[in-house]
Formats: sequence, C-alpha cells, structure tokens
Amino acid sequence: MLVRSYFSSSATTMARALVRAASSLSSLQSPPRPPAPLRPRAFHYAASPLKKSALLGRGTGGLWRGGDARAFARASASQRGYRKARRQLPKKSKERELELSVSICIEDDLPDDPEILSIADLLRVNVPMAMKLAFDGLKDSNYKTRDTAIQDVGGYQSVELSVLLCNDEFIRKLNKEWRDEDHATDVLSMSQHVPELKLPILMLGDIVISVETAARQAEERGHTLLDEIRILLVHGLLHLLGFDHELSEEAETEMEKEEEILLKSLGWKGKGLIQSAYDSQNDRSPYKENATDRKKEGSLRFYKPKFSYIFCDMDGTLLNSKSQISSITAKALKEALSRGVKVVIATGKTRPAVINIMKPVDLAGRDGVISELSPGVFVQGLLVYGRQGREIFRRNLDQSVCREAFLYSQEQKVPLIAFCEDRCLTLFEHPLVNSLHTVYHEPKAEIMPSVERLLATADIQKMIFLDTSEGVATNLRPYWSEAIGERANVVQAVPDMLEIVPPGTSKGSGVRMLLDHLGASAEEIMAIGDGENDVEMLELASLGVALSNGSEKAKAVANVIGISNDEDGAADAIYRYAF
Repeated sequence: MLVRSYFSSSATTMARALVRAASSLSSLQSPPRPPAPLRPRAFHYAASPLKKSALLGRGTGGLWRGGDARAFARASASQRGYRKARRQLPKKSKERELELSVSICIEDDLPDDPEILSIADLLRVNVPMAMKLAFDGLKDSNYKTRDTAIQDVGGYQSVELSVLLCNDEFIRKLNKEWRDEDHATDVLSMSQHVPELKLPILMLGDIVISVETAARQAEERGHTLLDEIRILLVHGLLHLLGFDHELSEEAETEMEKEEEILLKSLGWKGKGLIQSAYDSQNDRSPYKENATDRKKEGSLRFYKPKFSYIFCDMDGTLLNSKSQISSITAKALKEALSRGVKVVIATGKTRPAVINIMKPVDLAGRDGVISELSPGVFVQGLLVYGRQGREIFRRNLDQSVCREAFLYSQEQKVPLIAFCEDRCLTLFEHPLVNSLHTVYHEPKAEIMPSVERLLATADIQKMIFLDTSEGVATNLRPYWSEAIGERANVVQAVPDMLEIVPPGTSKGSGVRMLLDHLGASAEEIMAIGDGENDVEMLELASLGVALSNGSEKAKAVANVIGISNDEDGAADAIYRYAF
C-alpha cells in the first residue's frame, strides 16, 4: 500500500470528496439539479451514554481551520478555500498499489499546544497503520452484525480518510447540528461511502475527536492523551467500516472484540472505548457528573482566548466574603495569563492593597496580575496607571466636601477614611478603621491630629464612611446624597461602606481611559464585577459578567450572571466564557 499522509492547521478542502460524490449523484438524475447537502446516513454511538459517535463531510489534502461547525459540515470547496498541504508523493511502481490518503486536521480554535501538535504528527503514521490492519481484518471477517457495504478494499485505487482534532465546543456544535443533542462527545464518525456510485476512490469518511474530552478520559482511565486518542481513533474507524455497537448486545460484543484485536495488533495501550466506558460506569467515576461542564480547571490549554483583556473587580468578585482570594480563583487567573490574556484590576482599592492580597497566591510581580509596573484602575477610577505602571490620570475631591465630611465624622463619631494615593488618613482610631487594614488589606490608616492638618497632608481622591449596613442605608447615604449636591457622588461597593468620590468619574471611565492608552477596544475585553460601581465597566465590556452576590444594578446591565464570589464565580466565568 502507498500512503499519503497530510498534516495541516489551515483551511482545507475536507468537503472536496463530499462535493465530488454529490456531483456524481446529481449527474445520474434527469433533469440534473444541484446536489443537496449530504447528511450522515446513520449515527453511531459510543458505549458510554455521554460518548456517542457519528459525523461529518470531508475530502483530502489538508485540514480545515475554522470555528463554525455548521459551515465545516456543509460548505463546499469553493466556499471554504484551500491551501496545498505538504505531502510526500509516492514512488512510481510498475504494479498498481492501493493508496491510503490520510488528512490529519486541527480545528482552528485549538491553540498550538505542543502536545497536540506532536500527537497530530504521530497520527500521520498511526492512522495508515490502523487502516491497513483493519482492512486486512475484513477479508476473513465472520462478524454477523457488521454492515458489509465495505468489504474488499483492493478493488479501489485509493482510500481517503480525515481525522479532525477539536475541542468540546466544536464537537458540541456538530452534535447539535447533526444529532439535535446539545452536548459534547468524545468521538464522532461519518461514512462518506456511497456504494451506488461505483467510484474508484473509497471515501471512507471522517473521524472527529474532542481533545478536551479525550484528555479528561485519559486522566480518569490512567493513561496518556495519545493513548486515549488512539483508542477513539480505532473506535471511529470501526464505525466507518460497518461496526455498530448500538444495534444489539451481539453487535456490541463483536465491535468490542475487534477494538481489542486492533489495539493489541498495533501495540497501543489501553482497552477499547466500549470496555473503557463500561469500566468507568461500573466504577461510578465522577467523570459523568462533570462532563456537562463546557470547560473545567486545567482545560484552557485546548482553547484560544476570546478576549485580549479581562478587567476584574476585587471586593465581592475576585475576593470572597472573607476578603480572600481562593486558590481556585488564583489558578484560573494564572491559566488565563498563561494563555496570553492580560488580566487588569479595576477596583476601589489602592494599588498597595491589591499587591498585598495577590502576594500570598503568587500573583503579584512582573509576571502576575499586579505590580508597580502593571496597568490598572484604582480608587474607583480616580487613579489610573498605564504602561510601566506610570500614572496617566488622577482626580481629587473638592476640599470643601472633604472638610465637611471630616467635621461630620468628628462630631458624629462615625469613622471616615481619606484615600490619598498610597496612603490612608483618618481622625481617630476605631475597630472599623483597623478592619480596613487587617481585613481589606488597605494601607494602615494614619491618625491626624485635626481636620486642617489632615487636609494639608495630601490630596484626597476619595473618602469612605464605615458603619453597619443599616447605618449606611438609613443615615449616611440619604444625608450625604443631599449634602454634597453636585460637588461629589456617593457610591457603594459593599453594604457597610459609603464612598464619596469626585463627580463625573467612575471605574468605567477609568477603564475607558486605560483602553485608549493601551490602544485596545471594548470589543477586546471581558469584565467581571458585582457592585454598582462596576455598572459602567460591565456595560462597556464586550462581555460583562456580574456575580450572583452582586447588586441588582450590576446584574441588570450584565450580559451574564455568574455564580457567587464564595463559589469562585470569577474562576467559573473565566473557564466558561473567556475561551
């Protein structure tokens, strides 16, 4: 046998053979009419209820790189376009030999992961080996349940097969389009063989494998990703050759036996897919419970980022109700960074506070989320830092507002903190003042001897009154909303704090200013927040995610409402929507 094995990660003519077959069918009809889109004649299912098989349209000479599963399955060669793939031409021979034409394909939304590229390269050799052994097995086959439409491959000049590696999202779309089932499977296969055409080319079909599902199953079953993909390849190939374990118990037994024979003959590790799925069900593996999640921790390597930037709030978003960042959320941020996404903090906190919070989880520093050299939006957008951490915007409060507020604080004994870039100032000690440092990680407040001394010490960007949630709602907010008029605004990030900020500024305006500075557009960003101070940022972003613990105003403008901060909602949003 001669082997032509093509590998490509760009647009291809996987529909070429399908179009050729459809055109031939059309020429037999009178009068001629345009060929209708071919759909799979039969769908085949894998052993596990979660893993069913069937699928697609194809041709030879390379691979299709594109994100639209429907277009992949329906498009003609003229619609798709194609680039010649590197190929090794067979040597001329006096006697005609059966040519195996194999395309190893990588779907466009799979990133250039080194392991995937290595596996794809190995499949150039593995797939023809599996095909040859499978064809040899057909000659003496005594299986009672196999469809014998393909029997003697020696009667063809060549055999064409494509193998496409993709992620869960892509295979989910194919399942939804062709099978009306909106979930991912591990492998799908579809025969393009039409016996009535009497073609010299056996268009065997396509095998589509979700690398993400394969990786989860490999971990569950204790072998490598390559081992699992080989198992799925054998399963898909047998479906194309007429085996169908869904027909009956006898058919399942026969296909399971052929899987075992092929894997042993090839020297490949692992049990067949039918037996592996059966073992997993008997072991009550947690895989079934998690399989419906589109993306899970550790799976981002199989996805390309949808956004260049993720803008994240801190309190109530990245931080849980204990004002801590969990290891799960930290890991999600690290995975996003490793995939090339820039994570930018947009918060009411000061920059030193964010650095202090991120240090214990190794997210502070040049390669982390925050450092003195990274861009960010702080103190409700009143301090914005751009490239190399340089200040590009600052806005201070009207001193008359500051004086009135501190006089009120002094008289009413309600603690008030002034935020002055990297410093916090106040008039007296109070447990709530201390909690701002011990719980919220802000700089320890410096006690000033008088209002005038405090005002003369530094420019004030914002002030925060600290009280109970009831005290803020019934006393502080109504009083100061009226008292400051148009000289300032009041906002709330958390229920027990009332913030007074300059008018006309917000976290959203700070984000917009930073995007202009970085030369980025709102279409490139995803934003995650929870408070009413996040509203403009969520509205601005291409995708705004408000966590379920957030304010009604934030949830009203968000594109998506995620789970709560105490359930690692920010991490879930990153895994689910950023890729």
